[in-house]
Amino acid sequence: MIYKLDPISDARWEEFLRRDPRASVFHSKDWLQAILRTYGYTPVVFTTTPPDRPLGNGAVFSIVKSWLVSPRLVSLPFSDHADPLMEIEEDREELLKELRQGQQDGRWKKVEFRPPAAGRQHSSWTTFHDGQSFVLHHVDLRPGLDRVYSRFHHDSIQRKIRKAERSGVQQDVGASERHLRQFFTLHVMTRRRKRLPPPPYSWFRNILDCLGENAKIRVASRDGRPVAAILTLRFKETAVYKYGCTDDRYHNLGAMPFLLWAAIQEEFHSGARDFDLGRSELDNPGLIHFKKKFGAEPTELCYKIFPAEASPTIDKNWRLTWARKLFGLLPDRALIHAGSLIYPHIG
Repeated sequence: MIYKLDPISDARWEEFLRRDPRASVFHSKDWLQAILRTYGYTPVVFTTTPPDRPLGNGAVFSIVKSWLVSPRLVSLPFSDHADPLMEIEEDREELLKELRQGQQDGRWKKVEFRPPAAGRQHSSWTTFHDGQSFVLHHVDLRPGLDRVYSRFHHDSIQRKIRKAERSGVQQDVGASERHLRQFFTLHVMTRRRKRLPPPPYSWFRNILDCLGENAKIRVASRDGRPVAAILTLRFKETAVYKYGCTDDRYHNLGAMPFLLWAAIQEEFHSGARDFDLGRSELDNPGLIHFKKKFGAEPTELCYKIFPAEASPTIDKNWRLTWARKLFGLLPDRALIHAGSLIYPHIG
C-alpha cells in the first residue's frame, strides 16, 4: 500500500534522509521549501511505510501545475537529479502502480523522474520513456586536496588559477543582498549570451533563505569589479556547484577556475568528500570539456518520463530556436521579466 506525506512538515523525512546514503540536497526539506515559496509547487512523498513508523523508503515529487499547464509530478523541478529512495523491487512496483493509476484518474498528466546513473538500473524504468539526457560530473575529494589539484588540467585549470591569483582576483563569500545582487547581475549577462531568460530573482533569494548556511554565493572581483560568481549548495558530505556566471570581458583572468578551486578547498576543510559539478547538456561540449579538466568523473543522466511526451524532439528544438531569437532582442529588464513569467510554468 502507498501512503503520502508532506516532507516539509513530517520530521520523519529529514531523519530518513540523514540515514540514506543516496539522499542529496535536492531531496532536502529546505530545497523543497525554496521551490514551494518561489513557484507554489506542493511537495509530496510516496512511501510504503505506514504513518506511525519510521520511514524506510520514499520517492519525493513536486506537483507542478499552473493556470497554463496541466498538473504533473516531477522529481524534482529545478533540480539536477533526485533518486527515488526505494530499494526493494516490490515497493517500487507499488509506487509505479500508484503513479499509473493517478495518471489514468486524471490527477496528473505526466510523471518525470530525474535519477542519476546508479538509479537508472532498476528494471522499473522499462515502462518509462527516455527524456532529456545530460552528463553529470563529480570530483572525488577523498584522496585529499594535493591529489585533487594534481588531476586538474595543467594549462587550462592550474595555470588559470595561478593567473587569477597573480592578477589580484579576490573572493568574497556570503549570502547577503549585496552578494545576491552581484551574482544576479552576472547571471543575467550569462543568460543573455545564451539568449535565454534568467530564473526570477526570488528563486535565488529563497534558496539562500531556506538553505541557510548550506547555500553560499562566491563572487570573484578584481579592483572592486565583480567578474564571476558561483552559487554552491551543501548536504552531508557533498557540495554542489549549482549555478555559475561570468562577465565574459574578463574571461582571460581565470576567475571561474579560481572560484571553483577555492570552493573545493573550503568544502573539503569543512568535511565534504564529494564535489558535484552539476549536469551539462549534451549539446554543450564546451562545458562538458571544461568540467573534465577538473578531473571530474562523468556519468550519464537520463530523465525518465511516463507516458511518452506528446511533442517530438524536432518540434521542441524548432520552438527553442525561435524563442532564443526573440529573447536575444529583449533589453535586460524585459528579459528578467520574461523569466519571472515563464519559469512558474516549466517546472
